[in-house]
Amino acid sequence: ACGACTIHLDGQPVRACQTPVSAAAGKKITTIEGLSASAWGRKLQDAWVALDVPQCGYCQAGQLLAAEALLRTTPKPTDADIDAAMSGNICRCATYMRIRAGIKLAAALTPAIGGAQ
Repeated sequence: ACGACTIHLDGQPVRACQTPVSAAAGKKITTIEGLSASAWGRKLQDAWVALDVPQCGYCQAGQLLAAEALLRTTPKPTDADIDAAMSGNICRCATYMRIRAGIKLAAALTPAIGGAQ
């Protein structure tokens, strides 16, 4: 329910804790370790570092994977887009404003990517 375990199955964010192994059969699985293979993922990681987004870090893998999925489909998200996409990811340190700022910075750093990655 917190979103910390978010992974991608064929590019779609899902909760690993609620996904049976059988649902992953034949699908591409991406975890936080594979996020840097995505152009959006690299930009998000750069933005996270530049803005010092994480506090305790517990939720950050899920936050980054949810944010990457958002930017792939909505390269220039509004606050409402970000709120909707990130609503399933809880940050116990309440760094929501920094997370939003990180997503916006990544979007600003990546004008040429569009929805391709």
